[in-house]
Amino acid sequence: MLVRAAFAIFLAAVCRVCAQEALTDTLPAPPDATAQPIPDSAWLDLRQTAPQNSKTQDAPAWVEALTLLPGEATEGGGASKSVFRIRVTQPGPDYRILFFRLFFDDKPNQQPQLIAWDESGSHILRSGTLGVGMNLPSSDSVLIPMTGASAIDIEVPGDGKSIRAAYLDWMTGSEVVHPVNAEHRDVIPEPFSSLPTLHAPPDDVENFGTVTATLAPEPIRIDAQTQESAMFQFPIEAQPLTALLTFEIANPRIDAPPEVYLNGEDIGPVSLTLPDLADPGYRGEAQPLTTQMHFNYTGWLRAQKIVPATALKVGANDLVVANGTGGGASAIRATQIQLKYIWDKSDYLLHTGH
Repeated sequence: MLVRAAFAIFLAAVCRVCAQEALTDTLPAPPDATAQPIPDSAWLDLRQTAPQNSKTQDAPAWVEALTLLPGEATEGGGASKSVFRIRVTQPGPDYRILFFRLFFDDKPNQQPQLIAWDESGSHILRSGTLGVGMNLPSSDSVLIPMTGASAIDIEVPGDGKSIRAAYLDWMTGSEVVHPVNAEHRDVIPEPFSSLPTLHAPPDDVENFGTVTATLAPEPIRIDAQTQESAMFQFPIEAQPLTALLTFEIANPRIDAPPEVYLNGEDIGPVSLTLPDLADPGYRGEAQPLTTQMHFNYTGWLRAQKIVPATALKVGANDLVVANGTGGGASAIRATQIQLKYIWDKSDYLLHTGH
């Protein structure tokens, strides 16, 4: 079906992928490498069925224990919940902020949350619900202040089988500067990737002759198998010089990104900004009778497409984002378009014939 939007994680060692900031204090300065060794990151495999051909892995010393507390009933006789409890210790006094990235199947009514505890059993942090409930493999990140904290719970409704893995790393900080005349964005560089979360402006924004307009801020599922696409309608008052479509996409197949259709014309696939291939967010899938493994990214990526000006028309325009055959199911969010017009201070070259 078409969705229409109006214009306007057993122990193992070792990333909306956006970081949810759960603190406001300034991060510590980078530690002196000669004073103490840098702690290793941790990859925790939380799948309840051991994968085929899996090998024994070790966690870094600062991960003390991992326990699964399954199927506990909630207060009031509600649906049961499962808890993965991870006990950690600070590797040194300079490490007070923990980056926690959780990999899970983002199922409706089974969305997890993170809870940090101290030794007295008091809450230090509750992340709130992670994911958006789009029934897709996904990941979400939280920064956790660990001063006084000794355990982190992953709490999820049901048997916990929707939790796949967790990636943990310690954070340090440095001075960051921001341009005063540009939109302020809290950039929290994640391992393997440094793009900030894409924000969709609530109103149209004009800057240096370029108009930015939000088509839909909310997540929209797209799936070729069920013929779900994201369709937008938007008007323009004048023909632009060029245009740029931008959105974030969850669980895309990296070798088969979505196609864009404008006013009935296929203008081609979007381009994905991919993180380092070492990112645990890549998930491989092999089909029967094939030797080629295809990869989806189980997190949010930036996607963009240059829109030819000639494909736009003054008045109403229809734009569709659809996954091609074999692309599987994905979701897009923060969808926006930029229209570039003539500006009196723009730099143009006019080539004349000979």
